Amino acid sequence: MAKSLTSRKEDYSKWYNELVVKAGLAENSAVRGSMVIKPYGFAIWEKMQAQLDKMFKETGHQNAYFPLFVPKSLFEAEEKNAEGFAKEVAVVTHYRLKTDPEDKSKLIVDPEAKLEEELVVRPTSEAIIWNTYKGWIQSYRDLPILVNQWANVVRWEMRTRLFLRTAEFLWQEGHTAHATKEEALAEAHQMNRIYAQFAREFMAMPVVEGSKTESERFAGAEETLCIEALMQDGKALQAGTSHFLGQNFAKAFDVKFATQDGGLEYVWATSWGVSTRLMGALIMTHSDDKGLVLPPKLAPIQVVIVPIYKGQEQLAQISEVANKLAAELRQKGLSVKYDDRDTQKPGWKFAQYELQGVPVRIAIGPKDLEKGTVELARRDTLTKEFVQQDEVVEKANALMEEIQDNLFKRSQQFREEHTTEVNSFEEFKEVLEEKGGFLSAHWDGTAETEAKIQEETKATIRCIPFDRKEEEGVCVYSGKKSTGRVLFAKAY
Repeated sequence: MAKSLTSRKEDYSKWYNELVVKAGLAENSAVRGSMVIKPYGFAIWEKMQAQLDKMFKETGHQNAYFPLFVPKSLFEAEEKNAEGFAKEVAVVTHYRLKTDPEDKSKLIVDPEAKLEEELVVRPTSEAIIWNTYKGWIQSYRDLPILVNQWANVVRWEMRTRLFLRTAEFLWQEGHTAHATKEEALAEAHQMNRIYAQFAREFMAMPVVEGSKTESERFAGAEETLCIEALMQDGKALQAGTSHFLGQNFAKAFDVKFATQDGGLEYVWATSWGVSTRLMGALIMTHSDDKGLVLPPKLAPIQVVIVPIYKGQEQLAQISEVANKLAAELRQKGLSVKYDDRDTQKPGWKFAQYELQGVPVRIAIGPKDLEKGTVELARRDTLTKEFVQQDEVVEKANALMEEIQDNLFKRSQQFREEHTTEVNSFEEFKEVLEEKGGFLSAHWDGTAETEAKIQEETKATIRCIPFDRKEEEGVCVYSGKKSTGRVLFAKAY
């Protein structure tokens, strides 16, 4: 249980890995760098997925599905995109195995079953989708196309970590087509705002909205927008991106449309996505040395009821109260578990649900039956109180919003305390090593300076915030003129 978790202060990376496994979220699989998402972890992902899917559909998007395999010639069509992902792609070259003639117990690749054209296992779907859109779009009447897909992708990462960076991961990717540049840009900004809203309102995770520098953009994009979050170890995590693709993919796949005035133009495009990396962000934003801390809106179990009893007679009496409370809580729309298993003691159960981040725990014992009370414990503050049984349903229901709000405010305060304005490179390096977090610093706008800062400190420009104050200043590294501050940080 939580007692065996490495503390965050001792080894943050080890704490994270242990927590993911011990809380029953995910584990490593037999495939290098790939993970098994366990039922409890997948239940959290499903709640994320359901809410995001609702938000997408409310803005006019529809779900579709496109193939996992991309012919290599299509993958190569948009050069920047192909070059950007080339080192990470897995490639299918053959379609059959056969028995090894020298060792009948083994199978080998059949050399006669070589594919005429190699297939790339999708690292992202722009190529296969834009090849498809060519057949869907002829006229301005066919636009806009607002499509999203929930899928898996493969990126052959060398250094992997559960949820944060795996060879295969789950995500959604939106791919939209528009008649004008303005419409496509508006779409890219709208989806970035939706990601930010989801992060704040459901994950209780404050994020900075901004744009990426040219060197940090998605391969093949003209502009990349993002939401950046700050983890408890002072490292940044890119939580979502939305890309304005211009006409790059339309030109690569010759996707044109007849305009209203009789002309012929290339289509304008966007793509946008978030992945199971959000699970890692959720864990590292709120959790503590005792285990997960989950915002109620994403918790698979919002309230757990644990009986404390001796003998079946006491259990029956407690169960009558517990089942009534559970039914009333469910009527309020809450997910409730009554854990009356006799295979584990109450203390073990308390530790388990603390480890799994259940927001509210209700304990009922014989003395509670006598007094008409229950013990109510909050996971976010680790506080307990006795509440009258006839008041506990309203109290627990009200706590959902209170805990959600508290987690957001706590995380926001952490981010504010770990966002530091720096005005020299010496100060930059000192704050980065001793405090971490976001460093707000002037930058001269050149890729050369950006690369040198990364080379010397491992810090990157996480984003150019939308709400930054335009002000003249001096670049912390080069001493050249700057028009505003950007956010630097070490990142996952």
